Amino acid sequence: MHCIALYHVRFEDLGAFSLPLETAGYEIAYRHAGAAPLTAEEWRDTDLIVILGGPIGVGDVASYPWLAGEIDGIAQRLAQRQPTLGICLGAQLMAVALGAQVLPSGGKEIGWSPLSIAAGAGPLAHLRGVPVLHWHGDNIVPGAVLLAEAQTAATPCQAFRAGRHALALQCHVEFDPAMLEEWLAGHALELQQAGVDLAQLRADTRQHGQRLVQAGQAMLSAWLRELKACA
Repeated sequence: MHCIALYHVRFEDLGAFSLPLETAGYEIAYRHAGAAPLTAEEWRDTDLIVILGGPIGVGDVASYPWLAGEIDGIAQRLAQRQPTLGICLGAQLMAVALGAQVLPSGGKEIGWSPLSIAAGAGPLAHLRGVPVLHWHGDNIVPGAVLLAEAQTAATPCQAFRAGRHALALQCHVEFDPAMLEEWLAGHALELQQAGVDLAQLRADTRQHGQRLVQAGQAMLSAWLRELKACA
């Protein structure tokens, strides 16, 4: 089976999700969403596509015109009920492809805190009570188009599913704590503008990082088993 990990900045990769994907039998290939966009055939036929995070937003199509093609590809794939996983920006792109809104939150949610998980949330139950890493300034608007299955006080939709074939995570459940310094350097301007305490972020990552790795891998493995059962 083939998995394409569609990235927007190199250091926001599959992280801790690589292991359960490989264990489930996926061969992983990385592609940059703008520099090496997927063909219509790849959007249609790839066994699994994971759309990763990045510092741009769904409203930046004028500056990054290839985002429009990415949204169209996601919409085509979701309409065909093909397995799709979105993380942060990827989740926001999925929401827009499904007809939902993504709006600026008026601030930044950057740091560690647990999710409020809805009852019957399936694989997401593995994250219940586990602090996860948040790193975003836009919010997916839940409602008639999609239902939130996880939230925090600052973010009404931290995760949603579209059937069993599509899972979207606004938060960074895939985060590998060994990558923290790359994230801090890569997002230096954003962190400075948001007034984030880097010492606290490092301390919280040391405290919560490995627990998130374990919970995130368990969650993804459970979702991949659901995909296999529905195939």
